Amino acid sequence: MKNKLGHLILKHKWKIMFFLVLSIWYYFCLPQRLFDVPYSTVIESKEGILLDAHIAKDEQWRFPRVDSVPYKYKQSVFFYEDEHFYSHPGFNPISILNAMQQNFEAGKVVRGGSTITQQVIRLARKKERSYYEKLVELIWATRLELKLSKDEILELYASHAPYGGNVIGLEMASYRYFGRSPHELSWAESATLAVLPNAPGLIYPGKRQNQLKQKRDQLLFKLKEKGIIDQTDYELSIAERVPDKNFNIPRSAPHLLNRINNEYGTARVTTTIEHDMQQTVNRIVNNHYQKLKLNGVHNLSMLVLDIDNMEVVAYVGNSPTTIEHGKDVDIITAPRSTGSVLKPFLYASMMDQGELLPKTLVPDVPTLIDGFRTENFNRSYTGMIPADKALARSLNIPAVRLLQQHTVPRFYNKLQQLQLTDVNRGANTYGLSLVIGGAESSLWDMCKAYAVLAKQLKDYEAHNSEYHYGLFEQLTYIKKDNRDSAFAKAELTKNSKETNWYLEPEIYGAGSIYQTFEAMKTVNRPEGEEIWHFFNPDKEIAWKTGTSYGNRDAWAIGVTPKYVIGVWTGNADGEGRAAMTGIDSAAPVLFDLFNRLPQEPWFKPPYDDLAHINTCSVTGYLPNPDCPQTLSYIPSNGTRFAACPFHKKINIDKQSGKRATTDCREVSDLEQKTYLILPPIESYFYQKSTPAFTAVPDYLENCSLKLEPIMSIMTPQHNSIITNTINVNGELNPVIFQLAHKRNNNTVHWYKNNDYIGVTQGIHEMPITAQKGKHLITAVDEGGYQIKIQLTFK
Repeated sequence: MKNKLGHLILKHKWKIMFFLVLSIWYYFCLPQRLFDVPYSTVIESKEGILLDAHIAKDEQWRFPRVDSVPYKYKQSVFFYEDEHFYSHPGFNPISILNAMQQNFEAGKVVRGGSTITQQVIRLARKKERSYYEKLVELIWATRLELKLSKDEILELYASHAPYGGNVIGLEMASYRYFGRSPHELSWAESATLAVLPNAPGLIYPGKRQNQLKQKRDQLLFKLKEKGIIDQTDYELSIAERVPDKNFNIPRSAPHLLNRINNEYGTARVTTTIEHDMQQTVNRIVNNHYQKLKLNGVHNLSMLVLDIDNMEVVAYVGNSPTTIEHGKDVDIITAPRSTGSVLKPFLYASMMDQGELLPKTLVPDVPTLIDGFRTENFNRSYTGMIPADKALARSLNIPAVRLLQQHTVPRFYNKLQQLQLTDVNRGANTYGLSLVIGGAESSLWDMCKAYAVLAKQLKDYEAHNSEYHYGLFEQLTYIKKDNRDSAFAKAELTKNSKETNWYLEPEIYGAGSIYQTFEAMKTVNRPEGEEIWHFFNPDKEIAWKTGTSYGNRDAWAIGVTPKYVIGVWTGNADGEGRAAMTGIDSAAPVLFDLFNRLPQEPWFKPPYDDLAHINTCSVTGYLPNPDCPQTLSYIPSNGTRFAACPFHKKINIDKQSGKRATTDCREVSDLEQKTYLILPPIESYFYQKSTPAFTAVPDYLENCSLKLEPIMSIMTPQHNSIITNTINVNGELNPVIFQLAHKRNNNTVHWYKNNDYIGVTQGIHEMPITAQKGKHLITAVDEGGYQIKIQLTFK
């Protein structure tokens, strides 16, 4: 038997070899990628609604392959192009013979015999029509039938058929001619698109509409005759007009489209964008842009995040401005000066480390630290102010002094944990300016950082005190189903530098975050004017504004348990505008959206990470025995904070009501009263800003403690470096020395080195000039108390 088989193989070896070669050729005749053409980048909302699209590189509107063909279009194309599609092997011999006969009798091509499968091959090969090409199409068609299912072949046809002009594919044609997706088309509209690939020139708007309608109605009649549609559908369908104009592709998220195209290349991406939210945000941005541009502010961006899923639900990278004003710039990803929007992170960091309590009094006085001078927005001082109010009023001086206490490197490292990628030049480079706009960050990173705080607070709420480590989810705009698909592995990860999740300890304690948000709920403009006319008081929102130096950037970021909303306004080229501030330019945009959102319950207090203890009701410190006390919630680490250093009992002479000592009064003539005793500079401004403040009485004459500080030089500070400037006359400009004295009408005498300069009374401001070098400045009051500082002039 083996010998016979071997003999048979030898006898027919050339035939067998030919058959094997032919089989191999047939198997591999189809290219690996049948359609080697560029596609448009298409983005959809999470509901599957088209948001935006880019034209393909060859200037054709060609969407990526559809994943399903609507029933109405499928029936229409079957009965127009290939009624026996599901029964033939790729070609239909009867149709071919009938076409050849009719074409021979007519003396020209009047009918084609190609099946849908053959048309797919023809669309892929793009060769001139010939009998040889027909043969190749037939062979490839049979091979394609073996490789793909009928539905997959139909999808290829629907995705690559020509529909007139530079419109390729069913989906693009549906949006271009009817303004909606293929699944929303009527029978008449589906029939129109079924006949178009056979004669795409008929769709030219305003011309040849009668021919197009005639072809469509013939197909609709056939559908009625075949029982696909009933008489009513037929009559309604033929009454519809054929398209006479083109619709524009939706342009709901052009900057997100560009970002996806740059990061992932050509793709169809289902995003996390909520369609209705995106449309609302687009309208809000456009409305406010129309107002802002009147003040020379041309750019506006807005980002909305879903905290639970760390997903982007609305993305507007820029206002609908002009090319001249950078309309194509995606401001959401652009690094801009942060202004004051980093202050809440410092506030939370210090509370988390037990270095601050929510209502701790912090200094707000003229400040010059190592040559770095800072001022509040309104150029006024309160002397001392509770930390939560300092944050709510966005005061620069308390923030800078707190950062000096906390140290810049520690705060810088915390910002690195929050992944503020543009804060990357090292702590020493930024110095104390880090917290008041010395750094740059993007709206994307800032909103993400605020969302991290909110998410950690919600995660703590969900897991209670057991939550310490968890999966830190990155912010994304790609829908999870899309990210998990084969497309995600093949396309979305090839250029992406982001990791979706990683293990990360909690960045802040829940108690610190909660107290920070509580402070941010009372934010108002630096001057102290309320803006509740923007705000529905029934809604609880933690929010922060920021304005960069020179009014170049205006920020507003708001947090609720559901959303983080970020707004930036300004000019892409960095031009500042005098009236542009976070509160005036960005906050109205923020609240325009917040006021449209449904009310939701506020974060639950994380009681397991809060201590319920007595604190000093005036200074916010832990109480000493002399403090008035109140029961407060503070972060757990706050229990190791300092006791109040300002409330002290002092001896008061019963008869005169002035201070006295046992050196000059009998103990029986004295009584002890508790006073808030602040340092001289702080006390000077605190008296002006706090009418209820009771100053410590003066000492009885010749009955004082000489060592107690009663005055202090506010500016400049000890060991400062002063840079001399020259006026138009070539003379040195004086440096104004400011001094605070606890006794308002006291006289102070001033000396430079050992030379007498002059005297001040009441308001102690002394102009002093000095040549290059080190100089000793001395101030002596009428009671003999003196203070000295040394400065270097250069």
